[in-house]
This record gives sequence, structure tokens and C-alpha cells, in this order.
Amino acid sequence: MSTKTVPKVNLFPLTTEVNKQGHLCIGDCDVVELAEEFGTPLYIFDEFTLRHKCCEFKDEFCKYHPDTLVIYASKAFLNKALALIFKEERLGLDVVSGGELSIAHSVDFPLDKVYFHGNNKTPEELKLALDLGVGKIVVDNFYELELLNRLARKRGIDQNILLRLSPGVDPHTHGYTTTGTIESKFGFPLATGQAEEAVNRASSASNLNLLGLHFHLGSPVSEIQPYELAIELALGFAREMGKKFDFNIGEFDIGGGFAVPYTADSRVPTIGEYARAITDKLNSLVSGLGLNRPRLIVEPGRAIVAQAGVALYKVGAVKEIPGIKRYVCVDGGISDNIRPALYGAKYEALVANKALESEGNMVTIAGKLCESGDILVQDVNLAAARPGDIIAIPVCGAYSIPMASNYNALPRPAIVMVKEGRARLIRRRETYQDLMSLDLI
Repeated sequence: MSTKTVPKVNLFPLTTEVNKQGHLCIGDCDVVELAEEFGTPLYIFDEFTLRHKCCEFKDEFCKYHPDTLVIYASKAFLNKALALIFKEERLGLDVVSGGELSIAHSVDFPLDKVYFHGNNKTPEELKLALDLGVGKIVVDNFYELELLNRLARKRGIDQNILLRLSPGVDPHTHGYTTTGTIESKFGFPLATGQAEEAVNRASSASNLNLLGLHFHLGSPVSEIQPYELAIELALGFAREMGKKFDFNIGEFDIGGGFAVPYTADSRVPTIGEYARAITDKLNSLVSGLGLNRPRLIVEPGRAIVAQAGVALYKVGAVKEIPGIKRYVCVDGGISDNIRPALYGAKYEALVANKALESEGNMVTIAGKLCESGDILVQDVNLAAARPGDIIAIPVCGAYSIPMASNYNALPRPAIVMVKEGRARLIRRRETYQDLMSLDLI
């Protein structure tokens, strides 16, 4: 097998090759055959890439700060199969809902390594977290602080918490995914004095144990400087809180949001570059400020699963508007990947059954949904695509699936995991009957 002549191949999973038939192969599985067996649209996850990314994050951060816990941000995509892999790789989990928590619990994930985030956790979700024994709850506001303390007191338990700060740092990403600025709905702002008041109240709460601080700047963050600035602000705040309230920062969670390359010309830091810069800043400030060295928590989601996932579609209509545009229409769209429409996300693509053919045709890959905005890839070079060909779009492992919908009453796609020539279904395709299963007359 070979990949030397295939453009964009570095965006695909680490096991990607091309066979003698010119077909794209992932995990030693011919993706054209997978499309025939499981149908399209189809999402493929490469187990080797998933596990490799888990190990890379642990190795790179622990190299410079041994007391680091890597917790996977479940919102990027979580189901039972992935939860088991993260359990086996000894990661923790960042969950943001009772649903994500329940998935973790269903595979006996060690709940002491689960961190429960969210800006409006319901009383029912907090009760579930307390009853299951979630390790840390990241408190986001004063309402939650009082509610959680009351619920914990009623159960006669002390709950470990972190406080989420809003450091007022702009990560220079899309406005919809910016979370660390002062006007964000998330966290206690440093600049307004509310973060200090939160430390005061948490320290005196009868049934809460304040272990540390958390911030999350947004996603995807393709620069390192915003992390460094936020770390400086947060640790300076921790030092002041130590003086005023005898607060000792035992855990320091700097969130996630690490960027990944989506297109051939993307330039983002490597995991190692993120790790070195973040830990250098942390370690130098801890020494300079006279703080005890805290446990470092990092929360990669996209950076673990994005490259591992590939979306496959079958070509149907090809529409030529002479001198203007050529559309290649596929059997999925914004129902299974809303990111291009929602965020202006950009992707690459190739014709999986013609992976060795030259890419000389500028086309736009359009979905089948009844929206003009249902565009998956705008203006991409492809080999000549005809009805029945298979289009592969890389870097689809994060957010596409969990944000999927049944718009136009389309069933959500199947998902397969590939490894060493074997493919196993980890989520079956929805049926039309599934779409109506909750309806009542």
C-alpha cells in the first residue's frame, strides 16, 4: 500500500493507506467495502489513532508536569465504546450533562476521575452526580454553589469542587465557541470581584470542599499565548485568595480547546508544543508566587477524537452550472454535520474509490437537506466524481455526531470502529421506525 501520491492524507487517521485498487484504507479496512457493507452516510473511527492520541497527551504533559490528569471532554463525542477505550487508557472524563454522566456510569467508568461541568446543571443532574459519587463538580455560579451545598448537606456528604473562573481572555476563535471572556455565560468573572466572593462562599460552605480552580477559554484555540495569559491571571488570583481566605490550590484545571488541522494548509501547535508552553508557564509561576505545586488537569476532546473520525458519503446528483459552479451532492449533510453551517468550519475531501487519481476538479460538496446552507465542503479539488462514488471527509470525529439531528426526518448514520482489518459496529443506523418510536397519538 502507498500514500505518497495522495494529497491531504495526513489529515486522515494514522493508519490510513491506499490499496492497489486506489481505494482509501483505514485500520487495514477498505472504506469502499465498509460503505457497501454498512451503508452511507457512515462514520468510521480508527481505534489506533484514538489510543495513540490518549497516550500522546499523557506522555507530553506528564513529561514536564508528572502530576497531570488528562480528562477527555465528552461533548466532542461519547458513547459506550469510546468510554471503554478512555477507561482502558486511564483517562478521566469531563461530562456536562446527566446523559454524558450516565454513559460513563454504564461502563463502570471510575467516577472519582469524572469532572462534572456546566453552566446550568439541574437539581436532578446534581442529585444524580452526588448519588453516583462523582469525583469533582466544577461549580459555575452562585445559584449552583448554594444548591449543591444544600443537596450535599441533605445527603450527609462532603463534595469536592472546583470553581470555574472567567479570566477575561480572548482566545481568538469563533464567537460561538469563546468561553473565557468576561461577558461569557460561563464561570465567575475575575474582573468583577465575583470570583473572590465565590472563593469566600465556597470556603465557608458546610458540605463543599474547595480543591481548586478551573478555566476554559474556548475551542478551537490555535494560539498558545491565551493559555499563558489565563494561567498567569488565575494563579495570581489563587495567591491572593490564599492570603485572604487561606485557600490552597490543590488542582488547577486549564480546560481544553486545543486546535487540530482541518485543512491541508492549517497550522496549529502540536500536542507537545501546547504541553511544553503550558507546563513551563505553570511551573515558573508556581515557583515565583510561592504556591504549592497543584495537580494539573487538561481536558482535550477534539484533539483526541477529531483525526480518528472520517465521514463517508455516496455521490448522487452532480450539478454543473456552466462557468459558475459544480455541485457534487451526497446522501448526508447538515443533519449529520452542522459544523460548516454553524461555525463556517472548513474541511478537505477526497474520492475514496479514486484516491490515486489526480484532483483537478473544483467542486462544492452539497448535502441533501432542504436548505441552501447545506454545504459540507466549499470549493475543494477532487478527482472526477460521479454518481455512486464514495466521498471521504477527514477530521470528523469531534462534534459532528453529537450535534447531529433528524432534520428532514433523516435517520442518523451508523458508526463503525476499525482495527487491524476488522470493523465493528459501535452504533447502528437509525431506522424510520426509530424516528417515530417516541411519538404518541
